[in-house]
Amino acid sequence: MVSLEQKASEWSGVDPKDAVAIDEINLFEKLGLQTFINLSTNFYNRVYGDEEEWFRSIFSNSNKEEAIRNQYEFFVQRMGGPNLYSQRKGHTALIGRHHTFPVTHKAAERWLHHMQQALDSAADIDEDSKTKMINFFRHTAFFLVAGVELKNQNKGTGCKNCSHHH
Repeated sequence: MVSLEQKASEWSGVDPKDAVAIDEINLFEKLGLQTFINLSTNFYNRVYGDEEEWFRSIFSNSNKEEAIRNQYEFFVQRMGGPNLYSQRKGHTALIGRHHTFPVTHKAAERWLHHMQQALDSAADIDEDSKTKMINFFRHTAFFLVAGVELKNQNKGTGCKNCSHHH
């Protein structure tokens, strides 16, 4: 059985040790809270303004401000800062929190496209930190694709909107 970790590495092209290079240094202490808020705000401005309707529509039932907050609180927590996300929302449970969305290879690539652009435009993040972060994001994005795929297979249903599973 191929693990989600193996699939994530294969699909993302990111070696597992590069995916966790974000742990070699405390990025929260290095970059500060505002940098993460700015990154997530920039990212979701791109997502919600995406000219690709199929991708934009994935987020149509989500509140933009809440999406920004969920993301930067998770990033802060994962990258050495306080547990803002868990204190407010409980366990991070990435796969569980994303399985109701169409998390496909195509969607992951589009997500990463916007994140790469948001990182590229972030003057307050140094190149080394950007590299560590994008490797983590790439690996995690495809970990999610694999995990959601597996979760939906195990359900024995190919339903498009899994609202009746809540």
